[in-house]
Amino acid sequence: MAVKPKKQAAQTLEKIEQTLWKAADKLRANMDAAEYKHVVLDLIFLK
Repeated sequence: MAVKPKKQAAQTLEKIEQTLWKAADKLRANMDAAEYKHVVLDLIFLK
């Protein structure tokens, strides 16, 4: 049974999201909360 394109796209997006969350967790583990806050706020305003 072949995977439908929409379902495959959703799975790919889910994998990307999981990877991004893992990266964010690694950054938070190595940064002070005050420093991380500035990074997140910059990203929000950049968007």
